[in-house]
This record gives sequence, structure tokens and C-alpha cells, in this order.
Amino acid sequence: MSVGSLYQYFPNKAAILFRLQSDEWRRTSELLRSILADGAKPPLARLRALVHAFIRSECEEAAIRTALSDAAPLYRDAPEAHDARAAGEGIVAAFMREALPKASDATRTLAGELITTTLSEVGKRFSEMPHGEAEIARHADGLADMFCAYLGELARRRIHS
Repeated sequence: MSVGSLYQYFPNKAAILFRLQSDEWRRTSELLRSILADGAKPPLARLRALVHAFIRSECEEAAIRTALSDAAPLYRDAPEAHDARAAGEGIVAAFMREALPKASDATRTLAGELITTTLSEVGKRFSEMPHGEAEIARHADGLADMFCAYLGELARRRIHS
């Protein structure tokens, strides 16, 4: 497709990047929902699957994410950005209610924020350099182990306190 043809559909580069970012938000929400809402698997197995899928996705999409990050100020405060964040938070909140049913709302909220922030930042940083499949799997396993241990400890504290 020629550049001229592309600009028939988008008025400028920012509009193209915004569309790419919107598509990425939608894919990430679908990934979260498809894995975390799968009631056929126990919560910690779902969390582990999410970590693996997310880290792999971050590595596969590292180049486009760099371009989107450069354009972030153009769409960071758009209503669509707010809606995407709220959708992701809702999916994680529902998962945390299931994973930590006896924990307080504040504990579940904090756990969800810590996991999503850590996953996002570690995934972004890890994906800045190319890695082989085995290294990606080891990294995702370590991160999943940390998250599962954290949720396990929160569940034990709440039951025994």
C-alpha cells in the first residue's frame, strides 16, 4: 500500500498510531479475559498462563511498541485509553476476587496493581533485547513463580489472621 493510499483512511501519522494503539489495547484486553476468566483452570494456573502469554507477546511486539510509546503523549488521555485501562482493571479485579476470595478489597486491589504494573514493566524491559524461546520461558516461569508465591502468601495470611 502506498503512503498516499494510507492517508486516504487516516488524516495523519498520529491517527495511524492511535489506531494501532487502540488495536493493541483491544488485543491485550482479549488476552487478559480469555486467560483469566477461564474457570476450567485454577487461578494460579491461569496467572502462570497469562505471564507466559504476556511476556511472549511483549517480545513479539517490541518494535511496534517502541513506535507507539513515542506517540503516547498524543493519545494517553484519550477516552479510549481510559476505557481500555478500565476494562483491564475490571478483568484483573474479577480474577483477584476469585484468586483471593477471603482477602479484603484493598488487599485484592493492591495485589492486582502490583502484578499488572510489574508484569508490564518487566515485560517491556525484558523485550528490549531479543531472546530465544527457552530464555523467554525461563523468564516467564520466574515471574510467574513470584506472582504465585505472592498470591499464595496473601491467601495464607488472610485465612490465618
